[in-house]
Amino acid sequence: MSRLDKAKEQIAYLKFWPGVMVVTDISLVGWLVSSADAAPALKVLGALVAVVVITAAGFAVHRRVERLIEALEDL
Repeated sequence: MSRLDKAKEQIAYLKFWPGVMVVTDISLVGWLVSSADAAPALKVLGALVAVVVITAAGFAVHRRVERLIEALEDL
């Protein structure tokens, strides 16, 4: 497999994960909006931490994909 094909496959694989993270974020925020008042404070805090961590991870993966796409010019 050529380096170009390998890089394209890696990009295609990595592009899947931001979508998963966005769906997870939307679900957690929806749960927070609808159930935050009835849920225990520890669960709400855990959900807020999860939203922050998942959002940061999504941005990190997005930036990595952008860097890999830019590196395709060199191949």
